[in-house]
Amino acid sequence: MPEFTDPPDSNLVIPEPGFPKSPNPLHIPPMPNPIDRRVFLKRSGASGLFLAPSLNGLTAFATRSLAPAGDAPAGQRGGKEGYGELVESAECPGLMLPRGFHCKKISEAGWPMSDGRPTPNAFDGMAAFPMAGDTIRLVRNHELRQRPPEGMVLSDERAYDGLASGGCTTIEVTVHPDGSVEKVAEWASLAGTLVNCAGGPTPWGTWLSCEETVAAKADSDGNPTGWEQNHGYVFEVPTGSDGVVDPVPLRDMGRFVHEAVAVDPQTGILYLTEDQDPSGFYRFIPNEPGNLRAGGRLQMMGIIGRRNYDTRTRQTPGERLPVTWITINDPDPDSDFIPPDAVFRQGLSRGGTSFARLEGCCTGEGFIYFNATSGGNAGSGQIWQYLPQGRGGGELVLVFESPSPDVLKQPDDLVMSPRGGLAICEDAGGENYLRGIDVDGNLFDFLRNDINSLEWAGACFSPQGRTMFVNIQGALWQSGGSEPKGMTFAIWGPWEEGGF
Repeated sequence: MPEFTDPPDSNLVIPEPGFPKSPNPLHIPPMPNPIDRRVFLKRSGASGLFLAPSLNGLTAFATRSLAPAGDAPAGQRGGKEGYGELVESAECPGLMLPRGFHCKKISEAGWPMSDGRPTPNAFDGMAAFPMAGDTIRLVRNHELRQRPPEGMVLSDERAYDGLASGGCTTIEVTVHPDGSVEKVAEWASLAGTLVNCAGGPTPWGTWLSCEETVAAKADSDGNPTGWEQNHGYVFEVPTGSDGVVDPVPLRDMGRFVHEAVAVDPQTGILYLTEDQDPSGFYRFIPNEPGNLRAGGRLQMMGIIGRRNYDTRTRQTPGERLPVTWITINDPDPDSDFIPPDAVFRQGLSRGGTSFARLEGCCTGEGFIYFNATSGGNAGSGQIWQYLPQGRGGGELVLVFESPSPDVLKQPDDLVMSPRGGLAICEDAGGENYLRGIDVDGNLFDFLRNDINSLEWAGACFSPQGRTMFVNIQGALWQSGGSEPKGMTFAIWGPWEEGGF
């Protein structure tokens, strides 16, 4: 394969020709993770039962969804396209879900973990990983952003920054054939990081946890801030670890306001979102696929022929935009204090593309899907689809734009279900839903949070495909008092009757 290099006299990287995708060019053992429905079908013996086409219907839905604000097209929320009316769960009071589905709360902030310490608050990104037999492990982020109160630090050992309270916890559960679960254990797995918002699973069985901040040891005048380390990095958490892992910042993946990560299993290239406005969409080409500590190259998306293209408003659903990639020459600026947009402005100065608060990101059916949380003419959110072409360019398509918060309100975390739909967590005040889009482009309500006004986060599916796990975030601080508590739920039921 030819080396991917920047032309010397061009502001934009000209993409090399794409190359055919082999079934597994990285020779990475397949992991039946929640974004691979084909593996689920094979493992579950349900061949043919849940087969569905790709999300072609999204583009058609995007076109018809651009109705005047407040006009939700009839039949596109709930009803036969989803799972029907939402009713209060008897098992999880305050959680609204379709009839026939079951719920179990498996974790809550303040509950004692296996070592007796309290579970940290601010639940966010999460993924499920297969272990032996019917056991799975959930690795979950904690978006804590303060110095840890006494007794509330994730871990006193192996902390990246002893004054930072964020990190990850791991929950081990047994999943029964009907999708119900039993909790086995819970422990801290990453400590001393800050504002761990989203992230993503890798095909080699690790969790990537992202810091949504560039908090520094010193301010712009060089005065100490009180943090022991600079922040703004991605950290890798092996799911086989039974305790806190060594916290190694993956500096070549950039220091910026990270949100989510998705890995293309065909190439090992990682795609990253950035939660600010404006923000960039990035990819990371590792020097050694599957070994992120070996470094690599960070690049930002540009649109060929449209320098500094702004996607935040006035977009045409279904339009195919040819993509190029711009190398970020200084992904980890050599300074304690950096502006939050230090990396973004490098790409922008060379013609890069702007988005409105990029958050959730996932892979599915050969595509990369990502949310612009406040994008669109109504500011209620956009869903973008990127089709990679190897190491070269690709195509970007707006497949959904919300015309009103009554239809979809600030989409955040998203994941492809084992049956081919998209599960989307809302991130806004007031009534928050977890909504779905089925393979025909129908939007429906699946969960509503009537417990509090906090967001859904971290939706993922068990490798067996019978259980959804999802968080209610809780407060972004922890004092051991009466602040809203983060909660993790397991949901199971008649998936084959609707869009997931």
